[in-house]
Amino acid sequence: MTTAADIMHPGARWVPATETLDRAAQLMRELDVGALPVSDPNDPNERMCGIITDRDIVVGCVAAGRDPSRVTAGDLCEGTPRWVSADADVNEVLREMETHQIRRLPVIDENKRLVGVISETDLAHHLSDDQLAEFVEQVYA
Repeated sequence: MTTAADIMHPGARWVPATETLDRAAQLMRELDVGALPVSDPNDPNERMCGIITDRDIVVGCVAAGRDPSRVTAGDLCEGTPRWVSADADVNEVLREMETHQIRRLPVIDENKRLVGVISETDLAHHLSDDQLAEFVEQVYA
């Protein structure tokens, strides 16, 4: 059985909700990623309160005429964050991403700690052509 841990990109990093978007963008560049899970710094367990993407920064901040050095990651987080357990079956991963039409899915361990992120690229490397086609149809519909 293929699990989330088998297909995820390991070593994901949090960005605190209080971090400015310019710093979040710099971290994305350093890590060569397009999204970062956002943690709640008021939670002693640093639980996820959202995810921020490079597109969120451009569209929700820069294009709106806002200053990324004054807007925080928490300011742009919306909705309920989604994640999957590291031992989740790949079908559960697909179901979660397809149901919620998301392209990146944080992966947590049994202690609720972030251990990785699954992206479309990760799926492309591990799914059959039929599974990948189904995913694309559901997420981009």
